Amino acid sequence: MTDFDPTCDLPGERGPELASYTTLRVGGPIGTLRVAGSAEELVAIVDACDRAGEPVLVLGGGSNTLAGDKGFPGTVVLIAGRGIRSVESGCTGAEVEVEAGEPWDAFVAYAIARDWIGIEALSGIPGLVGATPIQNVGAYGAEVAETITRVRTWDRVDRAYRTFTADQCGFGYRWSRFKADPGRYLVLQVHFQFLRGSRSAPIKYAELARRLGVQVGERADTTAVREAVWELRAGKGMVLNPIDHDSWSLGSFFTNPLLTAEEAARLPEAAPRFPATGPDGSERVKSSAAWLIDHAGFGKGYGSGPATLSTKHTLALTNRGHARAEDVLALAREIRDGVEQKFGVRLVPEPVLVGCAL
Repeated sequence: MTDFDPTCDLPGERGPELASYTTLRVGGPIGTLRVAGSAEELVAIVDACDRAGEPVLVLGGGSNTLAGDKGFPGTVVLIAGRGIRSVESGCTGAEVEVEAGEPWDAFVAYAIARDWIGIEALSGIPGLVGATPIQNVGAYGAEVAETITRVRTWDRVDRAYRTFTADQCGFGYRWSRFKADPGRYLVLQVHFQFLRGSRSAPIKYAELARRLGVQVGERADTTAVREAVWELRAGKGMVLNPIDHDSWSLGSFFTNPLLTAEEAARLPEAAPRFPATGPDGSERVKSSAAWLIDHAGFGKGYGSGPATLSTKHTLALTNRGHARAEDVLALAREIRDGVEQKFGVRLVPEPVLVGCAL
């Protein structure tokens, strides 16, 4: 997927719809649209709205937002501040500070070009750098929590700048303290620590290892890892293509469920099971949302309306060209309820829902 990349400042403009700023391409009219070209401008706009009691929606790449058909009557702020600053050392590798508005995949490419190791398996993920710590973005066995050292934020409740070290971020599977307290913190900059070299971090994901021709736990050339990940994502419709409706989505719509041992034991023997840790630190069993969806009777391409499952990946709910938010929500409800009826597991949506409810 690609990201929205504003090419001009639009303060005060009225009339656009959220559909123009989300990868699913649904969402109704915006009250006021603003573009924040720096962290300071972002804080100033949001703080002014907060003081005035004006509803405000901060939007990055729009790749994880399902916006309702009625739109958002307040102020929508697009994050556009960019910049990468680094200090490199032969002993400690590279310490890197990235502005929240930097497109994530462009940053991954930048890191690989400079022999920074650790995020190559996260290639092709849409959105901006500032969104990655919020849900601890991960794919193919890697998570941003493995390389983040601290996150600088604006606390909208205390009206103060706050910086959290990695151990204070509460990272878990698709989880963080920022996701636990939605809307409170504006991520302004993210700091990373990378080792240096041209060989990747150990490959943890079997599908990626097979594509690279290595064993799980071995390393590969970072450029080759990036290319392999892009190929895998494209094959699943996870790289945005204007003429491919399978890619008009929010990526994986449901997170993999974290179950207790008793809940996992009630699943069919063939259901995937992996050891995991819950947000509270408890031992859990992670299963596969894609497997549950497929085996509940919702195969690739399921649906006959303007919103269907992707023909390439059962976790992606797609807009076939003229879907509305309610079409997507109706399909999501049908799948969620069908999986719960079949397996007793209630799937949790990954996207942020704005002006709508599942």
